[in-house]
Amino acid sequence: MEKNIGYLEDKAKEIRKVIVEMIYKAKSGHIGGSLSSVDILVTLYYRILRVDPKRPDWPDRDRFILSKGHSVEGYYAILADLGFIDKKELETYCKFNSRLTGHPTVKVPGVEANTGSLGHGLSIGVGMALAGKMDKRNYKVYVLMGDGEQAEGSVWEAGMSASHYKLDNLIGIVDRNRLQIGGPTESVMSLEGLSDKWRAFGWEVVEVDGHNIMGLIDVLENTPITPNKPTLIIAHTIKGKGISFIENRAEWHHKVPTDEEYIRMMEELN
Repeated sequence: MEKNIGYLEDKAKEIRKVIVEMIYKAKSGHIGGSLSSVDILVTLYYRILRVDPKRPDWPDRDRFILSKGHSVEGYYAILADLGFIDKKELETYCKFNSRLTGHPTVKVPGVEANTGSLGHGLSIGVGMALAGKMDKRNYKVYVLMGDGEQAEGSVWEAGMSASHYKLDNLIGIVDRNRLQIGGPTESVMSLEGLSDKWRAFGWEVVEVDGHNIMGLIDVLENTPITPNKPTLIIAHTIKGKGISFIENRAEWHHKVPTDEEYIRMMEELN
């Protein structure tokens, strides 16, 4: 689904408002990382991915896996906006018996894998990409990971496998907002030089401003960068992007706004 830049930027603002509203009403949610990943998700779903809400199991669809499954609110908001689910269902987020739980589940149309136990998404993506090669299908697999998630050993096992099997239909994306629940990533578990580490594992690596939609399009529309090599995109982002008083603050990894904070948030987003 190809949309122009202005449309995508407006859509990103709209999705951010839905995220805040969902978390405020549910009194639960991971607001910081959801807001940091919005521009990436919007670029993927409204410009890059070949998906069909009327046929969520279409065999030739592109696959998207939200490995950082805790940042699910923007994902649900986009699936609802595109028609995979009814928008009214967003009101049930994190409520008893709702299928819109705090982490993605395949019970929701459009969700490819249950995620949230960090470090597993890329392994699932490797399996899907390898299956695509074996079945001679031309779909691509996109996996969005958190930067704190890079401390998981299974991420690197999957990275090694992807390179070994020459999975150029696999695109990994790291939401590099430099904060995780315990504080700055470089204090919790130093990641730098992250680009060099992925290159050493046989991946083609590119870095981009994760809030520059034009830049994201330029990169994503030109993958694979190198034949027979998987692509890793390091998207530099801001935790809590779009709301000035929570940007770059680790305590907003998982926090519910008060009534006053909710009003301030919506005023800024409007």
